[in-house]
Amino acid sequence: MNVNLFDFELPERLIAQTPLEERTASRLLTLSRSTGAVEHRMFTDLSRYLRPGDTIVLNDTRVLPARLHGVKADTGARAELLLLRQLEGDRWETLVKPAKRIKAGTVLTFGDNGHGGPLLTAVVNKEGDMGAREITFEYEGIFNELLDRLGEMPLPPYIRSRLDDKERYQTVYAKHEGSAAAPTAGLHFTAGYLEQLKQQGINIAYVTLHVGLGTFRPMSAERIEDHVMHQEFYELDEANVEVINETRRQGGRIIAIGTTSARTLETAAARFPAGELAACSGWTDIFMYPGYTFRIVDALLTNFHLPKSTLVMLVSALAGHEQVMKAYEEAVKQEYRFFSFGDAMFIY
Repeated sequence: MNVNLFDFELPERLIAQTPLEERTASRLLTLSRSTGAVEHRMFTDLSRYLRPGDTIVLNDTRVLPARLHGVKADTGARAELLLLRQLEGDRWETLVKPAKRIKAGTVLTFGDNGHGGPLLTAVVNKEGDMGAREITFEYEGIFNELLDRLGEMPLPPYIRSRLDDKERYQTVYAKHEGSAAAPTAGLHFTAGYLEQLKQQGINIAYVTLHVGLGTFRPMSAERIEDHVMHQEFYELDEANVEVINETRRQGGRIIAIGTTSARTLETAAARFPAGELAACSGWTDIFMYPGYTFRIVDALLTNFHLPKSTLVMLVSALAGHEQVMKAYEEAVKQEYRFFSFGDAMFIY
């Protein structure tokens, strides 16, 4: 299947540059998997599409302030480091800029300790493709405190506006630090709206998937089948497994909030194909595109994604390529806001 099948025209003005003042104020496009019918709603209308006994599954990862601005120790030239995932101890997988000038052995420094030295030093151990580097940090003190002091939120490159409130790039239920990007479908929820859903009889379960390199890399292959996803760490604990299993026993629907939740659920389901889910954790590189059969996800809340992205392909796997492309065409026509700070889509 050719990647160009998932291309579409997207006017730049529709790329949301800033979050709305009120999280739940976004618009909501709904798409019926069975009929292809599209409706235009507000996000708070999501409750109309949920039934008592359904379970929404949220990704409770928390975004690290993972973008660091520093200099090369030898020349003083500016350098940028984006943390992707912790490998072991102070070793990290990162992306660097300018990649051509940051080779193995390069030393980068960040901040000023007030005594003529840096607060944080990074030594490049290995070079990878497309700006990827393995580095080792050197520092005194507590790493996360230094990161909070020096780091910026790693907003995607298509967002050029400054984000004054870091918490607007976190979900209200973010808990476990480790992501290089937010699970953006969850940004629409407030604590109050989640409580409203509970009162309606909707169950809430949590998974953890730390969003990594795959979010920042475009498709490089012309054929979808040739693309390899980057691995990301996930975890699903016993308490949340029981909520999901009980929902299925009672005939309720499992509704993934975001593509990261969907990927986690489908990864776990593949590990236990003969029966109910069990607590598990590990690394996933699952890639869902048309032809994939979902094992556990019945419905999906997600944002509007980049043309030719793996996320558009995942959505198409659930609702069908033709129906999704038509829905996206309608979203552009109706001027929905796209990407991380944009509007939402509910596929059911």
